Amino acid sequence: MITTRPVSGLDLELVCRHREEMFREANAFGVTEDVLKTMTLHFRNWLIRHLEDGSYFGFIAEDEKVPVAGIGLVILPWAPHPFHPSEDKRGYILNVYVKPSHRRRKIGERLMNLAEEELRQRGIGFATLHATEAGRALYETRSWAPTTEMFKRL
Repeated sequence: MITTRPVSGLDLELVCRHREEMFREANAFGVTEDVLKTMTLHFRNWLIRHLEDGSYFGFIAEDEKVPVAGIGLVILPWAPHPFHPSEDKRGYILNVYVKPSHRRRKIGERLMNLAEEELRQRGIGFATLHATEAGRALYETRSWAPTTEMFKRL
């Protein structure tokens, strides 16, 4: 039976593992293992601070008390925008990961429901995320739309 619970400071290593595995599986930007290890080292330091002050929050899904999936949330300061003309912040969903053994069981959908509701309860009316190819269908069926975002390394 799948249960969910809020992310806690005790989940530091779990969230780091999920994030690294998510990028590894997505082969995002052709990253190497060295880049993933460097990212995780710096992400861990970032995450420690944000778990402690509550600015990183989210949910863990467990199967018989064994973590099998997770989702992270942050609220970003953002200038009012045509998508949220009267709000100066937006939600950001990150680190959505479901172990391969537990995919296609609607766990991702359940985590997205919790995430969207949590953001609404915190007064957030607009959120963004970056979708991997594997996750795109989940988001599209939930009425998430692609944007025109671009990036450049400086």
